[in-house]
Amino acid sequence: MHSYAPRSVLLRQGDRPAIAFLLVLGRAHALLYGADGQLVLLHEYCPGDLFGALAGAPGGEEEADVVAVERVRALLLETAALVALAERHGCIGLALSRLLLKRLRATSARMYERATLSAPGRVCAELLRLARDDPARAIRPAPVISQLALKVGTTRETASRTVSALLRRGLVRRDGDALIVVAPQRLEAELV
Repeated sequence: MHSYAPRSVLLRQGDRPAIAFLLVLGRAHALLYGADGQLVLLHEYCPGDLFGALAGAPGGEEEADVVAVERVRALLLETAALVALAERHGCIGLALSRLLLKRLRATSARMYERATLSAPGRVCAELLRLARDDPARAIRPAPVISQLALKVGTTRETASRTVSALLRRGLVRRDGDALIVVAPQRLEAELV
């Protein structure tokens, strides 16, 4: 088990990793700079996610820098050992397939939103996504505006203005350390 401090670079864009990282604790972001110089979040990795040697074709280059967002603990697996485990144990191969399918769906959804929604619409979509698993529609802790902006590919200022407008209109409200989605149907109507 390896530990990494916040803001540590786990992998660099262009690396040819021979290991896979299985995230056990913490979060990491795969980040790259767009043609316009804006920082782009390619993937967010959470506990249970796998990245590194699996990210591309065998022997391929890493597509982005992978940076620890908070303290990270990860199990490092040599690619050959992971492949051997998947070949020997069908349940591991199936779990890997599900993991990669989940990542593909999330990436496809973000691409669709980036192409079809305005920046405020993407902020609303992300707030709905963050609140969907909580019965009270609470996002705990409330999202950090700069992280929210990075996730949806907009500026911190745009994300801040959008959240402020939603608060003023009563579609969301602050409650201690949480942001509550008060009117999900009305928030969905903001997806333009």
